[in-house]
Amino acid sequence: MKRVIALLFGSAIVSTLLVQAQAVTPFKLGTFQTQARTFVGIVLRDSFVVDFAAASRAITPASNVALPFDMKDLIARYDSGLRDRIIQVVRSVDAQTGARRAYVYDLAALKTMPPIMYPTTMLNVAVNYTEHGAEMAARDGSRAAETPQGSALPGTKSAPGIWERKSNDTRWNPYMFLKSPTAVIANGESIQLPVGRTEIDWECELGVVIARRASHIPAASAKDYIFGYTIENDVSDRGGRGDTRFSGSDWLIGKSHDTFAPMGPFIVPREFVANPQKLSIKVLLNGKPFQEGTSADMIHDVYEQVEYASNIMTLRPGDVIATGTPPGVGSAKKPPVYFKAGDSLSCTYEGIGTLGNPVISPVQ
Repeated sequence: MKRVIALLFGSAIVSTLLVQAQAVTPFKLGTFQTQARTFVGIVLRDSFVVDFAAASRAITPASNVALPFDMKDLIARYDSGLRDRIIQVVRSVDAQTGARRAYVYDLAALKTMPPIMYPTTMLNVAVNYTEHGAEMAARDGSRAAETPQGSALPGTKSAPGIWERKSNDTRWNPYMFLKSPTAVIANGESIQLPVGRTEIDWECELGVVIARRASHIPAASAKDYIFGYTIENDVSDRGGRGDTRFSGSDWLIGKSHDTFAPMGPFIVPREFVANPQKLSIKVLLNGKPFQEGTSADMIHDVYEQVEYASNIMTLRPGDVIATGTPPGVGSAKKPPVYFKAGDSLSCTYEGIGTLGNPVISPVQ
């Protein structure tokens, strides 16, 4: 009898290991709305969406993990049972035959909302691609054009407690600014030109979504604090403030008008992004290529950015760091190209998705 029990127990362990070893169908996560009901959805093959809560209640075996009430809650508890339940749901849906279940929708039949409604903190990185730095320096005729782009000027020092420069690091120090979460809109929603502002530009950026509380995290450990990746269009007002106060720079005016942070369409969990520093980037304005590049050209990589940000403030689940834009912004063109009503912009990061938004006239 003991031998039979041992064999059965061993067989159960083998079965469990075989299940765990099965390849996980890649999925994305998003927030959706149907008939005024908002839910967290699992996106499969970029074509259909599984209502996570409804599917979890319907499939067997039942789960004793509380279902998330929004994306930030899912992110915070992802590694405490929700990831395992998502995988169970995905495998159940993949195995289904016959009529589609009521909790599975065509993506096109749903309203896509911002994936995180809304990040508590949004940080954006300024001039984090060498060629973007070059085009902006050329536009402004600044002294930065005299040095290799991304290289620090002589005399550059560490920022104690925030960014300690290594002896062989010739790069400038990271630079971040806050962007208001009130500017967030979804894929497909309209960027509204602000009243009286005519120099509105785009910046297509990879968004790093924070997984858990992060304070003073070294770059070497930062991957463990990243939940996944999304896309943010860092829409920018280049028109200035009309005076020379603080050199005429005003990041509030420049970055946080309503609708100036299109985000999404979805979040790709980090396990499905083999290397965030090897993603091709393409941006189309009215179908015409304007920005092309690769995330390999970042001056400071995503892990260094988590280190820098978390040395200034505590990051929380669902916070987003937008990691800078490659060259090709409109204000650097000759002559400059700015948004006008009727335009449409699409931002694509390989493996992450495409974020598309029309542009409309100011709302008076």
